[in-house]
Amino acid sequence: MPWSNNSGWQGGGRGPWSQGPRGGGGQPPDLEDLVRRGQDRLRRILPPEWGGKRGYALAAIALILVWLGSGFYRVQPDEQGVVLRFGAWVNTTRPGLNYHLPYPIETVLTPRVTRVNRTSVGFRHGADGSVRDVPRESLMLTGNQDIVDINFTVFWVIKNAGNYLFNVQDPKATVKAVAESAMRETIGENPLQWILTEGRSVIEQRTRQSMQKILDSYHAGIEITQVNLLKADPPNQVIAAFRDVQAAKTDRDRERNEAEAYRNDVVPRAHGDADRVLQQAEAYKQKVVAEAQGEAARFLALDAQYRAAKSITEKRLYLETMEKVLGSVNKVIIDQKGGPGVVPYLPLPTLAAPSDKTSPPAAGKAGR
Repeated sequence: MPWSNNSGWQGGGRGPWSQGPRGGGGQPPDLEDLVRRGQDRLRRILPPEWGGKRGYALAAIALILVWLGSGFYRVQPDEQGVVLRFGAWVNTTRPGLNYHLPYPIETVLTPRVTRVNRTSVGFRHGADGSVRDVPRESLMLTGNQDIVDINFTVFWVIKNAGNYLFNVQDPKATVKAVAESAMRETIGENPLQWILTEGRSVIEQRTRQSMQKILDSYHAGIEITQVNLLKADPPNQVIAAFRDVQAAKTDRDRERNEAEAYRNDVVPRAHGDADRVLQQAEAYKQKVVAEAQGEAARFLALDAQYRAAKSITEKRLYLETMEKVLGSVNKVIIDQKGGPGVVPYLPLPTLAAPSDKTSPPAAGKAGR
C-alpha cells in the first residue's frame, strides 16, 4: 500500500531501494517497464467497450491520480519522517499527515525517536538473566596508576533522525565506543580513592558531557540522557588486599579523630588556665600598685599635717603605732598609784595559756 512506512534503514552500505516494499535488487526500477506492465493490466481489467483512446485516457488519468495520492504518509507521535529523493536525504518531517513525491521519486523512513536506548559497557546480560563481566571493557587505569573495575550503562535517544540514519554507519557500536573512551578519559584523570567514594556522581556527569561533545562533533543525531555508574571496585585479584588497606585507613582515621578530640579538650582548658593566671597576675599587679600609690598619697598627706602641727601629729602617730602593736597581744595594766604595802598579783598561768575570746583578768591587789 502507498501508506506504508519504509522505516528501519540505518545506513551501513544499504540504500532505500533495498528496504522499500517496491524495491528491487539495489537499483531503481525501469519506468518504461512499469508503464508497459500497467497497460497490459489495464487491457485485462477494462471492459471491451473501453478499448478506445478515450478509455485509455480515463484509465491513465485514474492511475496518475492514484499514483499521486500514494505520496501521502503519516508520521506517528514517537517518530520522525526522513524523506529520501532517489535515495538522498532531502527533508525531515514532523508527526502528522505529510506528503512526498510518489514512489519511486521519493520514499520516507520513520524511525522512532522517543524510545530510550540502552548501551551497557563492561558487562553483558545472559539469556538466563545472569550478568557476565567483560574485563577488556571494564578494567581501567586511574590517575594514580591503579586499576579499577568499572561497569556502567548509557541511555540515549535519537535527536535528529536524518543525521542518525546517514552520518553514522553503526549508531549502537558508535555510542558504545564513545562511552568507553569518555569513561576511560574521566577515570584516568582522578585517583582511585576518590572514584570509589564520593566521585561517582561527578564521573557520571563528566562522562555524559564528554560523550555528547564527541557525538555532536560526529553529527550523529544522538542525545545522551543519562550515564549510570553501576560498579566501581578494585579488580577481583586484589580486592582482599584492598579491603585490608581500607580497614587500616579506617583505623588511622579513627585514631586521628580520637587524638583530635583529646586535643580539642585539653588545649582549650590549658588556654583557659593560662588566661586565668594572667588575669590573677594582672589583678595582683593592679592591687599592689594601687596600695603603693595609696601609701604614698597617705604619707604625703601625713607629711603635710606634720609640717602644720608637729607635736599633735607626733602624738597621734605614737598612739596609732601603739594601737597596732598592742592591739593583738595580752596586756596587764598595773596601777602604780596603789597604796603602800600592796603587792601586784600577776596570774602567770592564765597569761601563758592560749588566748581565747575572753579577755585575760586584770591584775588584782593582794594585802599583806
